[in-house]
Amino acid sequence: MVERFLDVQGGRLFLVDEGEGPPIVLLHAGVADHRAWDGVVPLLVADGYRVVAYDARGAGASTSDDVEFSRRADVVAVMDALALDHAALVGNSLGGQTAFDAAIEYPGRVVAVVGVGAGLSGFDGESTPAELEIFEAYRRLDSARPFDADALTDFEVGIWLDGPGQPRGRVDATVNRAFRAMAAALNERSPVGHEISLDPPANDRLDGLRCPVLAIAGSLDFAEVTQVAERLETAAPNARALVWPDVAHMVGMEQPARLAAAITDFLARVPRWA
Repeated sequence: MVERFLDVQGGRLFLVDEGEGPPIVLLHAGVADHRAWDGVVPLLVADGYRVVAYDARGAGASTSDDVEFSRRADVVAVMDALALDHAALVGNSLGGQTAFDAAIEYPGRVVAVVGVGAGLSGFDGESTPAELEIFEAYRRLDSARPFDADALTDFEVGIWLDGPGQPRGRVDATVNRAFRAMAAALNERSPVGHEISLDPPANDRLDGLRCPVLAIAGSLDFAEVTQVAERLETAAPNARALVWPDVAHMVGMEQPARLAAAITDFLARVPRWA
């Protein structure tokens, strides 16, 4: 395993590179960092893949100046630094949205995408009344002054790990502690930088998402996540949705073996790349 920092335009990214074989780049959720993939990485490596995971700007050990930046360009910068001409992208939540965006903007570099509880830029899903109440509570905690980072972290553990409306502590205590540590670290930092969004967004350009796509959603997650998976299956040329009834948002932390198996089964159908 190789750990290193990569200087990018207006920032510095921390990345981990492990294994040999066709490369997979893992993109974490906005409420976590690259450690969210710790249970998945060794399984993918054991199945014969080279696996790269990195902290997005402002997460984990990565930093950003107060500049405009593109998450898609950061993905390609990581690939270029490691001399990866092509890669499969696996992204959770915001990382999934970034993966879809990157596959549209850089179609020659991305051989396949697995979205895991993924977002989709430009897509507006339908929320239940209970979910709307959760979002309003989220906004109040995020904007409260004085800011209570511990309260926000507790709230995020409940909705993103256990799942909205699910019993607290539904997920294993060890996983709970690992997720809490990542979320707490993020809530102690001030956001820096201004993201350049894909324009037009991916939802308006799904005919250009031509690589194979697997969209995995958990039914214990917010309703929009399943709606994104179904939208991709309907509108992208080569996409399949997979909805699991017993997981929420952080699928790779909650069920790493199941997710790794789904990824390797999906990628086994993709012509080998390097």
